[in-house]
Amino acid sequence: MAKAKFPIMTLTESAADRVRTLMAGHDAVGLRVGVKNGGCAGMSYTLDYVREIGPYDEAIEDKGVKIIIDPKALMFLFGTQMDFQADKLGSGFTFNNPNQTGACGCGESVAITPASEAQVEEARRANAG
Repeated sequence: MAKAKFPIMTLTESAADRVRTLMAGHDAVGLRVGVKNGGCAGMSYTLDYVREIGPYDEAIEDKGVKIIIDPKALMFLFGTQMDFQADKLGSGFTFNNPNQTGACGCGESVAITPASEAQVEEARRANAG
């Protein structure tokens, strides 16, 4: 029986559509997703355009969109689904992260427990074959 592939990160159709729209106006090969220290809960998500994929970056293609994961963020983003939501009050990307253990009240930062290196390596092997 073939082993099920477990993606390191996925996008909803809404997120993929929004990334495609954003990428159309930029000379970039993908969108980098990462995390940085800061905020009252400890970490926040980052997004940036990528012109060149680094040798240690993790490149993921989902729904025709290329997402580049910063190698330092890989264990924090393992299993995350990125979404894009818009309503009367605003719009933005949201992250359904199974590693998230808490969030601040304002929604600007999160607490994340990293996945183990074994989990990440197992997903890489499953996705490669």
